[in-house]
Amino acid sequence: MLHRLQYISQGNSPEEHFKNIQSALDAGVKLVQLRLKNLDDNSYSDSALQIKALCNNYKAQLIINDNATVAKHCDADAVHLGLDDMKVEEAKKILKKTIIGGTANTFDHIQQRHNEGVHYIGLGPYRFTTTKEKLSPVLGREGYTRIIQQMKAENIRIPVFAIGGIVLEDVKDIMSTGVYGIAVSGLITRAPDKAKMVKELHKILYHVKNSG
Repeated sequence: MLHRLQYISQGNSPEEHFKNIQSALDAGVKLVQLRLKNLDDNSYSDSALQIKALCNNYKAQLIINDNATVAKHCDADAVHLGLDDMKVEEAKKILKKTIIGGTANTFDHIQQRHNEGVHYIGLGPYRFTTTKEKLSPVLGREGYTRIIQQMKAENIRIPVFAIGGIVLEDVKDIMSTGVYGIAVSGLITRAPDKAKMVKELHKILYHVKNSG
């Protein structure tokens, strides 16, 4: 399965993404999502191959955002599909054994993703974030608690990553709702001491008992 702490790459160019990912890996991150927007497939594939080689050096897992073809080309561990991206059914035809994750903002989306057969869900946003252009309604702790309870009631057992504007002080509360892990971007990119931040996050993610 995937590690509980997921770092989503950010930067204004593929080179910045590479640099930020390398810094996150140096700090101890073991799961990276490469999220390059507005890039043609060839450029995306070139960057993905470089990032995959980098992740291999650190024995880290790689998720490719949005693009199953690129995920196959670089032999990524997983692909993550937004609600408006490629259909899960299509991705499964391209990726026979690769983990497929999907975005959800509501319990209805969770049910949709369950029916589609995704392996994990990125549920959010937890709070306001500037990373996403079209932000869905903020869930907060109450929203996660309610949705996780609905999942249990419907016997939907898909690992859930919380995502969206998460800060260190949120993580203990988030994990107490029963989610599997968290996906963060700026929290690690902007941390003055990235290694200390990752260590703190791992301590909470792997040692705080949740109800999941």
